Amino acid sequence: MKILVVEDTQSSQLVLCEILAQQGHTPIPCHDGGEAMAAFAREKPDLVLLDVVLPDTDGFQVATYLRQQEAQEDWTPIIFLTVLNNDEDMARGIAAGGDDYLFKPVSEVVLNAKIRAMQRIIQMRTSLVVLARRLDSANRELRRLSSVDGLTGIANRRHFDESLEREWRRTNRTGSDLGLLLCDVDLFKRFNDRFGHQAGDDCLRLVARGLADTLDRGGDLAARYGGEEFAVILPDTSLGGAIFVAERLRQAVAALRIAHPDSPHGVVTLSIGAASIPASRDTPCQSLLRQADEALYRAKHAGRNRVQHHAPLTLPS
Repeated sequence: MKILVVEDTQSSQLVLCEILAQQGHTPIPCHDGGEAMAAFAREKPDLVLLDVVLPDTDGFQVATYLRQQEAQEDWTPIIFLTVLNNDEDMARGIAAGGDDYLFKPVSEVVLNAKIRAMQRIIQMRTSLVVLARRLDSANRELRRLSSVDGLTGIANRRHFDESLEREWRRTNRTGSDLGLLLCDVDLFKRFNDRFGHQAGDDCLRLVARGLADTLDRGGDLAARYGGEEFAVILPDTSLGGAIFVAERLRQAVAALRIAHPDSPHGVVTLSIGAASIPASRDTPCQSLLRQADEALYRAKHAGRNRVQHHAPLTLPS
């Protein structure tokens, strides 16, 4: 271990450093608080032996400074060296960031025992930090998996619902429009009946990837809404913008050229309903869903492979 030895009495410091060296440690001698604070930042010791009484300051102030320099996950044991043995000074030392006390004159046996105890604490703490990091990483992965559709790899229905609510609240604050697209793979049951469910799953994966790859804004979200239905959230997007994006998505899926002999178009296509409204405290976000769903219904009944919007689009004169 690298051990910072902060002791202003030359003879005491020499004795301490010799004991530490004999036990295989690397002593770093310092004679005052300023030297100790500089050495702590430079050497990054594993343990600090800190005299309470120093020529330029006291050990309590030095301990407080050292604790302030540590990163959140770091911890360096601090053992005070002192001739003071009253309760008030011990309490003050612990409050300043100290972990233990050694009373002068220092016993070699006691010093080595306390260092071994601190080593065990460091090892246990390191193990706990490693475990905490692994748990944090596992939790992040679980959160990611809980928001991803297992078949297509894009956002699932749960993630979609949460994102729509969040964007609705944000739009309510900003006063902008929120766009939404509901997409349905045309005549997907016929595709499944002809080619089987494995091919159907492959088809959905390709469609999902086509949707996700076509969206070029970081805030846009493509999600599997259910079965062969997909949904796309378009923050800060007017109805005209939503229709434009919907048409790009429709063309992108058709361009995949996934053969569909039981479709009048010969390939897998999408019907898309587009909607966009400004959020309002008096209007639930389900109203946006309802309008997009109604538009999707019209697209399917108008011949499929097309985009419909929830209301006539008024162009500027």
